[in-house]
Amino acid sequence: MGDKQGAIADYNQAIKINPNLDVAYYNRGSTRSDLGDKQRAIIDFNQAIKINPNYAEAYNNRGFARYELGDKQGAITDYTQAIKINPNDAEAYSNRGIARSELGDKQGALADFNQAIKINPNDAEAYNNRGVVRSKLGDKQGAITDYTQAIKINPNLAQAYNNRGVVRSELGDQQGAIQDFQKAGELLKQQGDNAKYERVMKLIEQIQNLR
Repeated sequence: MGDKQGAIADYNQAIKINPNLDVAYYNRGSTRSDLGDKQRAIIDFNQAIKINPNYAEAYNNRGFARYELGDKQGAITDYTQAIKINPNDAEAYSNRGIARSELGDKQGALADFNQAIKINPNDAEAYNNRGVVRSKLGDKQGAITDYTQAIKINPNLAQAYNNRGVVRSELGDQQGAIQDFQKAGELLKQQGDNAKYERVMKLIEQIQNLR
């Protein structure tokens, strides 16, 4: 926290010296966003974009701040602009996919995750997110394939084990589901996420009670 506040002081100084330094506004906005100050982060990203209208990262980060504030449509507009400026921005595709999925546009989300994976085939989160959309569209086997690939890329991605466990359970593979939930629980405990760990343990208990 102290380092981030110190960083903000440095960016303030840089802006004082050169008020047209787009990267200083961008960095200050990113730091403010990390500290949870989304509103002021957006003001900084606005300024960075005003100075440099082709600043793809500023659009992407402003989109994320808008998303966090609940403005998902505004977020999609920003992600779309980031992609227009930089068609190889895998992160912007992934972010737009998440927002589209949450607004009910599953096919649009699927297309975005496909593109993110095409640009960056080692993006475990994109595979995990595409798996969620596939599952919601009824493609359970496709979802399992995506979760498995996410785990292959990042064996510490607890969410992918959890998600694969849910689909396996839905498909009647209770033993496979328990194994996935156990692995997810183990990782969540290591990562100190006690709330999610407790939820996973309850899922295991529910399956065992049904057997």
